[in-house]
Amino acid sequence: MFKAKILLIGPTESGKTVLANFLSDTTETVGGEYSPTQGVRILEFESQNQGSGDKSTCDVELWDCAGDFKFESCWPALMKDSNGVVIVFNPDVPSHLKEIETWHAMFIAPQGLQDAQCLLISHHKPGSGDSDERLPLAAHLSRLPLIPSNLEDEPEEVRQAFHRYLGNIVTTLSESREREEMSIIT
Repeated sequence: MFKAKILLIGPTESGKTVLANFLSDTTETVGGEYSPTQGVRILEFESQNQGSGDKSTCDVELWDCAGDFKFESCWPALMKDSNGVVIVFNPDVPSHLKEIETWHAMFIAPQGLQDAQCLLISHHKPGSGDSDERLPLAAHLSRLPLIPSNLEDEPEEVRQAFHRYLGNIVTTLSESREREEMSIIT
């Protein structure tokens, strides 16, 4: 069994905590009053892998990271030993499209993560529009997988897409483990 540490990052009020709670089955509600995360929340759960060739389970640590830059000094510690990064943003907030470039530069680029270890979630709040046609993403961001998220209309599609992403993480971990074992043998 693999253990995956996934960071959920992005601008403030983008819906990271709502998504983290939903994906970890912590709560069924998708609405509620906004309360900003202070530092980080770690949610642990088991996930059935999809897309990794096997149907094994994976222990997941989903790190719901605060979007406030006042916690920037903690970010290197959060990144330590992470296996993947999910950037959540609200496409209805124009500044988020620019802010996610900063999040990429601070969390993904320094770790040298492969595109398969990264994910963008375009999260729409309840009652907002949900058109993600041709978001004006920077070139380095447009290479990353993008999941449109609307937990009111299509919650299971979001969950299934996240499980496929976790399958990619497990594949990456498995390949890394195999390379490490081969280097010991040779």
